[in-house]
Amino acid sequence: MKNKVLIVYTGGTIGMVQDANGSLKPYPMRHIYDVVPELRSCAYQIDTCQMENIIDSSNMTPSNWIELAEIIERNYEDYDGFVILHGTDTMAYTASALSFMFKNLTKPIILTGSQLPMGVLRTDGRENIICALELASCREAYIPEVCLFFENRLYRGNRSTKVSAENFDAFTSYNYPSLALAGIRFSFKKHLFLKRPDKPLEVRKNFDRNIAVLKLFPGITPNAVDAILHTKDLHGVIIETFGSGNAPTEPWFIHALEDAIKRDIIILDVTQCKAGSVILDQYEASCDLSRIGVIGGNDITLEAAVTKMMYLLGTYPNDHDHVRRSLTYSLRGEMTIPNENPHN
Repeated sequence: MKNKVLIVYTGGTIGMVQDANGSLKPYPMRHIYDVVPELRSCAYQIDTCQMENIIDSSNMTPSNWIELAEIIERNYEDYDGFVILHGTDTMAYTASALSFMFKNLTKPIILTGSQLPMGVLRTDGRENIICALELASCREAYIPEVCLFFENRLYRGNRSTKVSAENFDAFTSYNYPSLALAGIRFSFKKHLFLKRPDKPLEVRKNFDRNIAVLKLFPGITPNAVDAILHTKDLHGVIIETFGSGNAPTEPWFIHALEDAIKRDIIILDVTQCKAGSVILDQYEASCDLSRIGVIGGNDITLEAAVTKMMYLLGTYPNDHDHVRRSLTYSLRGEMTIPNENPHN
């Protein structure tokens, strides 16, 4: 019996072809065999669907994440794997969000896209689609994760980040190895996969958008910091610090953060560095942050930090202590720490 894969189209560069006038326009996913005729010889069944409104990924919101999750949830028992075609700009955010939404996932959900439209001769989209479909249907290595495939590499979705607006290798995962490489054959690193759970799937669909990102820079002013920390209805802040979690030690800055924490605003410290980890108390410049209750984000990406905080605040809106504890756990393999919280 053939494996079955469902393609879900959201919009983005990969879904564009040229019309008779040379303009780029979205093509209907039901015609994917006309655009990628190689798929006619595949050993698995492909079905397609799309979001109600096709969007540029720059317009992606938590409402769209919920719509995607509901499409997969409705079809979960009927398919062996899922491929989401997505614009590259926010693909890592969507991959991270979906990873938190799907608890006890046992089937592959693979996001992919392209830097050049399908209607362009040198497009990278054709290879990305074919490889993503092969991986989503693969019996050799069933991957129980939300992943991102791009330019011959399969990444854990909540570990990936976009690094180039021009190159075909637009994504990477600085703090966790790729899960598979596509060459003449697929080379799987099965020891890196998440363990396949034996509990029923749960799909969590609540996000709290009342968060903010505060990126530090030399010379940042009290007015700039206060403007963010006093945002109306603010529940959480991700602070992008220097190096291994360091920040200014000036009293006004520490007092501003401490006041926010006393107002029950959760503050998570992530590094501005592309690779490496936050280690609070390693330097004097982070000791005050630890003392006042700022949470260290370890080696989590900004994309995963944003979506994880939204997810936890939305799932546990009346239990900020639980949210704080959960931010220190690895829920879906998003951080390099051994303990996982089974209740999230």
